[in-house]
Amino acid sequence: MTTHSNFYDETTDVELDLIEGDDSGDSLTGHDEDTAYDSELSPELSTEGLELEERQALRRVVGMSTELTDISEVEYRKLLLERVLLVGVWTEGSAEDAENSLAELKLLAETAGSEVLDGVIQRRKKPDPATFIGSGKVADLRNLVASLGADTVIADGELAPAQLRNLEDKLKVKVVDRTALILDIFAQHAKSKEGKAQVELAQLQYMKQRLRGWGGNLSRQAGGRVGAAGGGIGGRGPGETKIETDRRRINTKISKLRRELKGMKGTRSTMRQERRRHAIPSVAIAGYTNAGKSSLLNKITGAGVLVENALFATLDPTTRRTTTSDGRVYTFTDTVGFVRHLPHDIVEAFRSTLEEVADADLLLHVVDGSHADPFAQIQAVREVLNEIGAADVPEIIVINKADLADPMALAPILHREPRAIVVSARTGEGIDKLKSLVEASLPQPDVALDLLLPYERGDLVSRIHSEGSVDQLEHTADGTRVTARVHPDLAGDLTPYQVATAQ
Repeated sequence: MTTHSNFYDETTDVELDLIEGDDSGDSLTGHDEDTAYDSELSPELSTEGLELEERQALRRVVGMSTELTDISEVEYRKLLLERVLLVGVWTEGSAEDAENSLAELKLLAETAGSEVLDGVIQRRKKPDPATFIGSGKVADLRNLVASLGADTVIADGELAPAQLRNLEDKLKVKVVDRTALILDIFAQHAKSKEGKAQVELAQLQYMKQRLRGWGGNLSRQAGGRVGAAGGGIGGRGPGETKIETDRRRINTKISKLRRELKGMKGTRSTMRQERRRHAIPSVAIAGYTNAGKSSLLNKITGAGVLVENALFATLDPTTRRTTTSDGRVYTFTDTVGFVRHLPHDIVEAFRSTLEEVADADLLLHVVDGSHADPFAQIQAVREVLNEIGAADVPEIIVINKADLADPMALAPILHREPRAIVVSARTGEGIDKLKSLVEASLPQPDVALDLLLPYERGDLVSRIHSEGSVDQLEHTADGTRVTARVHPDLAGDLTPYQVATAQ
């Protein structure tokens, strides 16, 4: 989420009385001496006419705390857990949308190795440009941090450098925003050399804008031998500050990583060109993180990709070859998962990987059918697809996890998306129908031929099966009679065996 400069400024900093919410979902409420809104305004879920109490309250979201019941899980994660408090700003949409966003932040925090203690939401027209939630609410948040014993606060949005610094100064604990959290998860899960380089590039681009100097770190560097005054002969003049040196080193590292990724991109492009030269159709699997993309790839192709019930469990793209029912070869590619407000630095760093989606002949857009808000998932994925130039790729909506989903909840998706199919990668429900739909949606060869191939040219018959579409095949005394559609490159090799059409 991008912050803005013209934000609503609170006129007073008045202490807020925090009221503990019970199991019924009572929120934290408080009172500020501020300009009152018209009390007769309709309590809409948008933020156009905010009620005074709602606008000034930190609203506790029920069910945010992490509960580890398995003793083995507790022991495994004991050294990793940070005690975190989640805070979000609700600027638009409904209360349910705001709570779903914070619930997703909770899953991200737990994936990164944290224990979530609680979560609160501040309803505002716009985030505060200085402290994200407003100076008065920062004091209340500091009290909540102290009472819970939290050591980290995670903001549900991207914080500007000034917001990050101000919050840490006032809360006296580490503050992390949504972008840094996602980058941390990517750093934990990247396995390949290319994946690690992409994540490091994104981290450095994010870090470069948020460098800070403390005390002596901002002092000038002295040249030559340092005298008693710390300045050498004549003081040597002003030199680079420590923060400038750090920024220069980061820029150098960024340039090196971009050169390395450019070389890796060349290798990936060569592989794609080889597939195109052999006219092998490609199908890309994209979708929200943890929607079941890797499970679907395993079910269709037997790829053996890691499957885990966690966000961003797999980052490295996997391509597997499979065949249609009539023997035609095509490929499936599993790509990195998407999420709401996916950091722009991640999209840029993974652009070479995401090009697999833009260059595909068909896109399987996987949606978690058991999710509370599947339409938000679809919208978030399509935003990234538009950004990488893949909006025009033919798309099939694959609603996964049918075994966990409520059929009534799936009906609106099927109604809105004409090319949608319900499957379960775990039970196999709908997989055969999906395969048939994929085969029917693959681009068809455009050259129709009627051939009589001698039996010693079985290699050409095999190529027709793998690269073309066979309409009819018959074994005769003179050879194999084949009616098929093939690509122009293969048609040139088959021309000598074409049956003359009777005039």
